Amino acid sequence: MKVVFLEDVTGTARIGDIKDVKPGFARNYLLPRRLAMAATPSVVKSAEQRAARESRLQEGRDNDARAVAARVEAAPQSFTAKAGSTGKLFGSVGTADIAARVSEVVGSEFDRHNVLLADPIKELGDYQVAVKLTKNVTATVSVSVVGEDGTTAADIQARAKGKTGAPAPEAVVEDEGAEEAAVLEDVVEAASEAEAPE
Repeated sequence: MKVVFLEDVTGTARIGDIKDVKPGFARNYLLPRRLAMAATPSVVKSAEQRAARESRLQEGRDNDARAVAARVEAAPQSFTAKAGSTGKLFGSVGTADIAARVSEVVGSEFDRHNVLLADPIKELGDYQVAVKLTKNVTATVSVSVVGEDGTTAADIQARAKGKTGAPAPEAVVEDEGAEEAAVLEDVVEAASEAEAPE
C-alpha cells in the first residue's frame, strides 16, 4: 500500500516521504495514529508543503542548538563522589546528574533522556559524554569525576604502579652499593686469611 508519511517514523520514513508499506502495517499502525495517509494526489501535495515547512523550522532549531552546543562543550563538568582506594565509586554519576549540569549551562530544563550515556559512571576518571540537543545536533560534555578528598584516577594509577612496579631508583642505587660493599668485604677477608701465619 502506498502511503505519505505525515510524521517522522523512526527507522521507517521521514515526514513527506512516499513509500510502499505492508497493508497490515498501514491499517493497524500508521493510519489509526495519523502518522501516514493513503497517497492520493492532494495528500501528496499537502505532505510536501508540510515537509518543506518542517524542514525550515528544523533548520532554525538546529542553528540555535549549534550555538548552545558550543557553550556546553566549553563548560567541562566536575563531579565529586565518594570512592574506594581502587577508584570505584560508592554510588554513580548518571544521566540525571549530567542533565542537571547541562540545564545550568543552557539556562533551561534539559531532559535526562537526551544524555547519551549507556551505563552510569562508576569509577573516577575523565569521560566524554554526548548530549542530544535536537535530532540533528549533539554536543560532547567533558565530565571529570574526582574523589571527595581530591583523588583522581591518575593518582590511583600512580599508587598502583608504585606498589607493583619496578623498585624506585634510590633503592636500586642502595642495592648496588650494598653489593659492592659485600664484594669488598670478601676481598679484604680473603687477603687477611692469606697474610695470616700458619
